[in-house]
Amino acid sequence: MLIFRPLFDPSSSTWSYLLGDRASGEAVLIDPVFEQLRRDETLVRELGLTLRWTLETHVHADHVTGAWLLRQRLGSRIALSADGGASGADRLLRHGERVAFGARHLQVRATPGHTDGCLSYVLDDESRVFSGDCLLIRGCGRTDFQQGSAASLYRSVHMQLFTLPAECLVYPGHDYNGMGVSSIGEERRFNPRLGGDVAEADFAGFMHHLGLPHPKKMDLAVPANLRCGRPEGDIELPADPSWAQLNFSIAGLWEIAPHALAEVAHKVQLLDVREPEEFRQGLGHIEAAMLVPLGELQARLAELPRDRPIVTVCRSGARSARAAAMLGKAGFTEVANLSGGMLRWRAEGHAALDAGE
Repeated sequence: MLIFRPLFDPSSSTWSYLLGDRASGEAVLIDPVFEQLRRDETLVRELGLTLRWTLETHVHADHVTGAWLLRQRLGSRIALSADGGASGADRLLRHGERVAFGARHLQVRATPGHTDGCLSYVLDDESRVFSGDCLLIRGCGRTDFQQGSAASLYRSVHMQLFTLPAECLVYPGHDYNGMGVSSIGEERRFNPRLGGDVAEADFAGFMHHLGLPHPKKMDLAVPANLRCGRPEGDIELPADPSWAQLNFSIAGLWEIAPHALAEVAHKVQLLDVREPEEFRQGLGHIEAAMLVPLGELQARLAELPRDRPIVTVCRSGARSARAAAMLGKAGFTEVANLSGGMLRWRAEGHAALDAGE
């Protein structure tokens, strides 16, 4: 069974794609984004996968790849085009090669035009193609810098992508219009730049007059991506919190397990966001916890300390996750949610007080 997760980075409108083989647990990640390291690492862990490869569709100009970071954190290997000019990869890919993950594989197709080193990856059964910036939904990547060539891009699309089955789903490298997936059949018919009766000369004329500004991060992203995302200069490695043993959740929050909280409870502010009757009855509450019901939290932010980490608590961890998100939005930098809430705290044998204590 194939595990497939499309992942979006809103700041750069970049799609990353995680594909895994359920039987073996092996996975690949296409076009990871530097700032999404924690999200991607968490998802791989939660799905029980081993990340074997990160794959680049090209040397990006609008974001820095997360490939180098993931290699440091998860031991994955980096693969990209032999024609991209990048250094530091574990494997340089050429047209027709395969990248295996368990019993599945991706076929490498060279699709230059946006850059010389553009690759598209076709799933083994030709049900999906990951087209990078070569073919976008009802569009395509620009051809006015980084060795761009309108003629090459036109031929890449028509010879390497439009020859795939009509029902093959197209997963692009970017989406700017709220459309995450198309199909080869749709793009053959409806892509205004490349589909229908558009000839190479028509396409070249269109592309030569786009008049787009260069990407804002181009001067930073291209040099970094030529190093496979290895930081240098102003790029800093994301630091994990040091005040406790925490786990990052796919919801974008830091979480703390009961045993880890027990070790640091004397150093943090415990914020219980249940209703007063829940705080006093049933599961009880953790010693020294401050009661601020979730509905009152926004109005009482000024009561909370900013010189100590805050751990949010509720019955199951759901309301307290919302509280942690609210605190983060309000500028609190050291916040974690108690994973599983009071239910897990009590189930793992930790003490709680009732109304009389």
